[in-house]
Amino acid sequence: MHSYNKIWIHAIWATKYRAPILNLEIEKKVHNFIAKKFIELGCQILIVNGMPDHIHCLFKINPNKSSVEVIKGIKGSTTSFINQNKLLKNKFAWQNGYACFSVSKYAVNTVYRYIKNQKQHHSKKSYDQEISDCIKFYETQG
Repeated sequence: MHSYNKIWIHAIWATKYRAPILNLEIEKKVHNFIAKKFIELGCQILIVNGMPDHIHCLFKINPNKSSVEVIKGIKGSTTSFINQNKLLKNKFAWQNGYACFSVSKYAVNTVYRYIKNQKQHHSKKSYDQEISDCIKFYETQG
């Protein structure tokens, strides 16, 4: 019997102390690195975007991996990439933990647009408000 898996995940995680350090100079390098790592882990990545203090990713999970494995791997390798390449003056680290939501196939385009437009969203709301809004959105999608 063959297996079939099409589980989309919206993951969000923040820099340590939510420090706004993922500036425009390194943002593209970090986002591209994260996208590459998702592919290496066998996940289909649709979008990576964020703000100086956090990241959003929309990806289809590899059926042989858990979301914990994937996100832990992405966070760890990104930390090493930033520090080894001295992209920042100080040592970089992510905050512990993350938010992770399953996305129905009907909501993939909505979530994609939401992630793509992060800069506009955050001109009006904080990270804490965004997480709260995401939780409310996904609770109503169940």
